[in-house]
Amino acid sequence: MKPFDHNKFVGYICEVTPQYVRMQIPSARLLHSFYFNGEIYFGGSVGSFVVIEGQEYGFLGRIFEQSLPQGERAEITDKNINEKDTMFHPIAKIELLALFDVYKPEVINKTVSRYPSVGAKVYSCSDEQMGMYISKFGIKKGELDAPLAPLGKLTSNDSLCNISLNSLFGRHCAVLGTTGGGKSWTIAKLLELLSLQTSNKCILIDATGEYHNVSESMESIELGTGIYIFDYKNLSIDELYYLLHPSSKTQVPKLMEAIRSLKMVAIDDNSELSLYYKTDNNGSLIKGNIVKSGREKRAFEVFYYKHIVEIEDKFCKFDFNMLASQITNECIWDTDRNNSTLYGGRNDTDVSNCISLISRVNNVMSTSEYNKIFGFRRQSIQDAKDLKDGINEFLESDKSILRLDFSKVSFDYQVREILVNAIGSYLLNEAREGKYKDNPIVVFVDEAHQFLNKSIADEYFSAKPLDSFEQISKEARKYGLFLCIATQMPRDIPLGTLSQMGTFLVHRLINEQDKKAVESAASAANRNILSFLPILGEGEALIVGVDFPMPLIVKINAPMKKPDSRTPKFSKR
Repeated sequence: MKPFDHNKFVGYICEVTPQYVRMQIPSARLLHSFYFNGEIYFGGSVGSFVVIEGQEYGFLGRIFEQSLPQGERAEITDKNINEKDTMFHPIAKIELLALFDVYKPEVINKTVSRYPSVGAKVYSCSDEQMGMYISKFGIKKGELDAPLAPLGKLTSNDSLCNISLNSLFGRHCAVLGTTGGGKSWTIAKLLELLSLQTSNKCILIDATGEYHNVSESMESIELGTGIYIFDYKNLSIDELYYLLHPSSKTQVPKLMEAIRSLKMVAIDDNSELSLYYKTDNNGSLIKGNIVKSGREKRAFEVFYYKHIVEIEDKFCKFDFNMLASQITNECIWDTDRNNSTLYGGRNDTDVSNCISLISRVNNVMSTSEYNKIFGFRRQSIQDAKDLKDGINEFLESDKSILRLDFSKVSFDYQVREILVNAIGSYLLNEAREGKYKDNPIVVFVDEAHQFLNKSIADEYFSAKPLDSFEQISKEARKYGLFLCIATQMPRDIPLGTLSQMGTFLVHRLINEQDKKAVESAASAANRNILSFLPILGEGEALIVGVDFPMPLIVKINAPMKKPDSRTPKFSKR
């Protein structure tokens, strides 16, 4: 490959500044496109890529402005500017994008404190050369088997964008854009490329059900119908708080005591806690609730400290059906006034403070939506499968995509947000244990603004954040768990999550707050490039990222199987 060829000459550098360089074009005819060796070049037109000569390094740039010297503007006519010996000398501004070694032009680097000299020659950059540079983005030295994906073509020319999937997903990815910009097609294309080009697994959180047919190598699990549940015993105590939102001062202590007591019941195989169980008419023990009032403390405390590790783990391994009555049982005085070795009697003040919490527990128990998601009344959905087992079976199967269909999950009671957060927590815990270290997985979250940056408030308006995916964005990369979020409202995504995204595929954005959210999170997206966002066409996207030495505006290839994202149409009467 010859980066500098006299047949592709465009002009000379006449001014160098830290922000851009200026090029003097000897003849206005060099502005026009031309053919060389069967390939079209765009000369000095705005948006075209050029290469600039240097002694040790060459420079890759993009023309972003054209003008004529002030003295020549008054004499411009169609004949004068197009005649063979035209005397017009246009000037163009060039944004420096990257530099490359003159002796190894296939190796590209970011521009750092190096500039071309005045008088350096400028040449048109071929599609082949641009395509080769793009294919090197994000590939580390000695990395020979990096999967390259044909994502699309540059909008400024026909350069193919074979982009390393490691550069796209290696530091998390965000697909942004308003409705109709092509966001859903891009997600479908990324899923297709990962499925075809790698042996890695993808988990798609499909908020609307529109991706039901995008791949033959896809397995779907429909949530919200009771066929699959996220067993409440796999919820963390914090996630149970999201459902019950107890007040921190009066209700949390009683709730925690009730949970400890019920976890002790679940552990007590040998009836060591028989002192605290009720009995039926025949004198048989009823292992359900623990009754402390008026009973000795010692046996309870001995059992607690003997099994403290199991009791104080963060999961809800107890019978939820017994929780409301156990909270009432916990509303007692700490010590009997006549005997310090016994628990005290009923405390009516505590009972009244916990009435609203007990009501919420009973409401959760009786709500069908909660039961079909978390299985609180498992006896009514005995055939339900555990989502945790479904995910593990998928990871061991030959399918490459697992679609979790949320289209039937209710929008009431914040069930969707809590469920997605619980799934994120489960995947993060699995990643921390090293499950994905050797075989990384990518989690796609469509319509991420519905699930991220949410919180649950208790009756005293003390909010608890649903932040599992923020934790994934901050720490899961080193464990082999990667995140790709898609949203039409980046302003609603936590800035901490957006700032962890290493790659952005940004479709048309009109809202100023959305553009500022991208600008503050992606340092490579300078103001000059962001100005294109409101006018990007359907399927066109600006790609910026840590592994991209320069921003790219790409026409994304259509996926082989398109998502069902059509907008309902009005019909003629």
